[in-house]
Amino acid sequence: MTQKTYNVLFLCTGNSARSIIGEVLMNYYAEGRVKAYSAGSHPKGQVHSMALRELKAFGYPTEGLRSKSWDEFSGPDAPHFDFIFTVCDNAAGETCPVWLGHPVTAHWGIEDPAAVEGDGQSEAFVRAMRHLLQRIDRFLELPLESLDEAAIAERLRDIGRGEGASCKAEQGA
Repeated sequence: MTQKTYNVLFLCTGNSARSIIGEVLMNYYAEGRVKAYSAGSHPKGQVHSMALRELKAFGYPTEGLRSKSWDEFSGPDAPHFDFIFTVCDNAAGETCPVWLGHPVTAHWGIEDPAAVEGDGQSEAFVRAMRHLLQRIDRFLELPLESLDEAAIAERLRDIGRGEGASCKAEQGA
């Protein structure tokens, strides 16, 4: 029996840091069980240099990463998404496109490492990577095939309220 491959979209406003990191980590650790993508409502047009630097420093692949609009994923030729995770509070509050197939959505808010300037920026990116990896690990442990949509949605919301959750996620948004 062939195991289903799930499609995941990480959304953020700028698609330059957190959503990119989520895409990379999910693709790396899912080992083909999940195909991850990322996009932004107002993409910056380039991946944050510190995101690339820290991903490379930990040995993650960065080739081909780019900042892109969520419009690329709303057309008829776009992948069908099973799950959509917003990773910044701004994106969680925006009116998103209507996604084909009505994917399960959850807010996995992480503080913006790109907002940190100076000496603490590298540490902020590493912290964001750690928090996203914790969420991704918990997601990959879920028995998705045996849970109904309501149970999956509740577990995904719980994951989003884990360590490192931004204020909106902590409030259960």
